[in-house]
Amino acid sequence: MEVDILEFKVPTDNNKTVFVWDIPPVLTQDRVYEQLHHVFSSFGPLYLLKVCPNTPLHPPGFYAIIKFYSAAQAANAQRLTDGRPLLHNSALKVKLSSKQTPHFLSGRNSPLSHARCLELANYYLGFNGWTSDIITLKELTNEEDGEEEEENMGGARQRLRFGCMMKLSFPRYSVTTRGAAVVEETFSCTGPDVLLQRRCKLQRSVREKALVQAFSSVLLILLGSDKVMVELKQTSDQFEADETEDVLEVNEFSLTEADDEEADDEDWDLTVS
Repeated sequence: MEVDILEFKVPTDNNKTVFVWDIPPVLTQDRVYEQLHHVFSSFGPLYLLKVCPNTPLHPPGFYAIIKFYSAAQAANAQRLTDGRPLLHNSALKVKLSSKQTPHFLSGRNSPLSHARCLELANYYLGFNGWTSDIITLKELTNEEDGEEEEENMGGARQRLRFGCMMKLSFPRYSVTTRGAAVVEETFSCTGPDVLLQRRCKLQRSVREKALVQAFSSVLLILLGSDKVMVELKQTSDQFEADETEDVLEVNEFSLTEADDEEADDEDWDLTVS
């Protein structure tokens, strides 16, 4: 039985990356994207699909990079689409990447964004396959976080800091884990409406970051016949429900970091097997 293990992190493995080229300029770039997405998403959820025009040194047309979460699904997609007429009866070249991961990515373990975590969980488990609950959500004062109070410039500077702990459950598999995060922002407060807006934004952001941290300990195990199991990584921050919160790792973010989405792949590896 073929088994594939998915983590809730940005896929950087070469065996999850598929390249498509020799795409003729018969369709627009947007239409090429739509049709490629329709074809390749039938093999499994996609983390990334990019379509770009060929460089001036090459004949007119397009090439594409496609990243799967699953190495098995990427391999299956490559095997069943290479040399097949996918777009207007044009046979396309579809290959897996074979270049070694560069040193600056070799240790990369970036978690998926909040939206990507929900997308992946819902795809494999369904909207009713998991639940999340807030254990605690509170504003942290200077006394609570152990830091000295920041001086306000003329009373216009305001610093907000929120902490949150989330519980993530998979009832069908009797699996439960937790995640925690702290988010802060310092801003110019021009009125009570601005302060209220910032509070709401930070509360939403810290909830999302805590849930992402909880998902980071989850493994989706894909079995044959479309069967899925859920397990937890054995890490130092795992604990039982009756243990203290002090043993849980807490991720801290500034609001700028909290707002950043996953960076798109800038350096594309066009080396193929």
